[in-house]
Amino acid sequence: MGNEELITAPKLKNVEEVRIHRKNRLAAAFRLFSKFGFDEGLAGHITVRDPEYTDHFWVNPFAIHFSLIRTSDLVLVNEVGEVVEGKTTDVNKAALAIHTPIHKARPDVVAAAHTHGLYGKTWSSLGRLLDPISQDACAFYEDHSILHDYSGVVYEDEEGQKIVETLGDRKGIILGNHGLLTVGQSVEEAAWWYISMERCCQSQLMAEAVGKPKLINHESAKLASQQVGASWAGEVQFNLLYDRIVKEQPDLLT
Repeated sequence: MGNEELITAPKLKNVEEVRIHRKNRLAAAFRLFSKFGFDEGLAGHITVRDPEYTDHFWVNPFAIHFSLIRTSDLVLVNEVGEVVEGKTTDVNKAALAIHTPIHKARPDVVAAAHTHGLYGKTWSSLGRLLDPISQDACAFYEDHSILHDYSGVVYEDEEGQKIVETLGDRKGIILGNHGLLTVGQSVEEAAWWYISMERCCQSQLMAEAVGKPKLINHESAKLASQQVGASWAGEVQFNLLYDRIVKEQPDLLT
């Protein structure tokens, strides 16, 4: 990349401006995930930590299609899974079981994203980490993990804890026979890593369908991971998509 010094974050004056910023990006992430085909019925959730009540997070309400979610539809959930702000008290129980322990265990994580994208869930059935077959895949080199045990929809706290322990301090995890989950220091970062990781799964599936991909060597992959896998890179690349989706679907900000 090499242009991180040119990227400036918006200057937000107070907690409420930060909250609005995060919620707008969260609503936009849902619209983008729908646009890219990552929605699958009732499955999937993205969360962002509230900047004031840091043990609370904003999440999508249950049974509203990603393509229809607006900023005003988001609900605020406390540390015990209770909805404390929003138009509804209906939240996906799996979202609570997965995201609550992640936000508790990782104070560095501002946002987390999980859906059942086609290529991610297909790759997750192979029980393998992604290989460094491209520059984009290097963003996840030695920075993602895999949980091999699938035991049904994640409704129990102990299942969420397994995800936390396997994720460790990494940016992404492959949930075996399930799908992908990514985290970041912003909504922008977490959402971009999910988009990119899903595409990397697609790329490797395509490459292996026709042959044996040539891997990037360890030294080069490690260097690339520090470049394309940097937090700022995830954030700025999402913001390109944010500008696009807001122009196309400005109602998401209402």
